[in-house]
Amino acid sequence: MLTVNAVAAPSATEPLIRTTIERRDVGPNDVLIEIHYAGICHSDIHTVRGDWGPQHYPLAPGHEIAGVVTEVGSEVTRHKVGDRVGVGCMVGSCRECDSCRRGEEQYCREGNIGTYGAVDRDGTITQGGYTTHVVVAEDFVVRIPDGLSLDVAAPLLCAGITTYSPLRHWNAGTGRKVAVVGLGGLGHMAVKFAHAMGAEVTVLSQSLKKREDGLRLGADHYHATADPETFEKLAGTFDLIINTVSAGIDLNAYLGLLSVDGALVNVGAPPEPLSVNAFSLILARRTFAGSAIGGIAETQEMLDFCGEHGIGPEIEVISADQVNEAYERVLASDVRYRFVIDISTLA
Repeated sequence: MLTVNAVAAPSATEPLIRTTIERRDVGPNDVLIEIHYAGICHSDIHTVRGDWGPQHYPLAPGHEIAGVVTEVGSEVTRHKVGDRVGVGCMVGSCRECDSCRRGEEQYCREGNIGTYGAVDRDGTITQGGYTTHVVVAEDFVVRIPDGLSLDVAAPLLCAGITTYSPLRHWNAGTGRKVAVVGLGGLGHMAVKFAHAMGAEVTVLSQSLKKREDGLRLGADHYHATADPETFEKLAGTFDLIINTVSAGIDLNAYLGLLSVDGALVNVGAPPEPLSVNAFSLILARRTFAGSAIGGIAETQEMLDFCGEHGIGPEIEVISADQVNEAYERVLASDVRYRFVIDISTLA
């Protein structure tokens, strides 16, 4: 076993603290990664605070991991020592179900193994990227292109792939009108991706306070949803709407913004059920759908796309001692647009 430094939650109600955790020995198909940067996702906060169910503590969160391979198992063929690599939201799956065979491990029928807070194959609880090192099966490690710095690459492993996957699946591109609801950690990546794919992009935000940012990031239009006229003016406009907001919205109002055969896709995860009037769908053959992260192959595709097009998140790099402050700022929407921990400050 390898003992490594970490920032972890001792319980659901206490601040995160510096501590140590144990990593398994490197097996034949494993790689040992020295973590350089770890992004902070809103999911980290929900998980460590028990919002999505009871957890085992201490728990080191973090599923936006970027670093360098320092050791490989005897049967590893995909990675070598010195490679720049990343790990996202999952570190395992059954690998045998239809979804896994299609390369969609995120939809594993048995449930994929989350990077932290999940039960691993050996019965231990997985620990995430707020640590100096991690041991991961090679099949769940992706390559980071040379054109992406590691700090910028880290949030792509969740915020990036969570928005890239539905945009690809629902064919965002030239001639398509795409709206993004919310301009936060997920939303700002959706805007960048949709723009790079060639779509006409609109941001739908509560107010116009981030309008300048939205246009700079690649949006063609920006509208305030607090203005009722927005829903009248844009009725029947969009082919695709990506909703990144993890709070309740009036789905029927947003469905009314779709054209015939349009799709509203949720990537945000509100805690309460959302209500849909069937006629909001029926009268224009509209679709209301959801989307998780991508599989490993699609995550690699996304990283390569970012390297080719020079796409990355807007980040604020912090030290390990600033994690609790960062959590409070995330909850207050006081970040533009993703915090990234410099893991060297944990050494």
